[in-house]
Amino acid sequence: MSNIDYPVTSAVRLLRAKKIAFEPHLYDYKERGGTAHSAAELGVHEHAVVKTLVMETDSREPLLVLMHGDCEVSTKELARVIGVRSVASCESATAQKHTGYLVGGTSPLGTRKQLPVYAERTIFDLPGIYINGVKRGFLVLIAPGDLKEMLTITEVSVALT
Repeated sequence: MSNIDYPVTSAVRLLRAKKIAFEPHLYDYKERGGTAHSAAELGVHEHAVVKTLVMETDSREPLLVLMHGDCEVSTKELARVIGVRSVASCESATAQKHTGYLVGGTSPLGTRKQLPVYAERTIFDLPGIYINGVKRGFLVLIAPGDLKEMLTITEVSVALT
């Protein structure tokens, strides 16, 4: 693990409690910079930066989607796969209410309430993924298999490149 001074967030506490190896990475957060900005700041490929998207079904049931930073989610395909009429992104305030996290600091780790997590299948083919550490400007590098050990994840193929 790195010797840099990094925040001890709920994600870090969970990683430590589960004895999951991680590498903290701080960067200068930029409003609406997204994964392209964080990847550029860290000098890594955007495909390895995994974004956590808060979405809702047509019946307003919340869910999380983990997607490569350089891809979008086919909401139509996701809805078909999970057996609902439609899926859409939440408004920022709604996303914060569901997770307890500010947009830009959303992580699947340690959310306010346990939400269903759907992850793009190809994320697990990568040697390491950068995922939000529950603070804007803070990512943690972990092995994708460790994410499966910590969370109940349904793998899906819903990426649009």
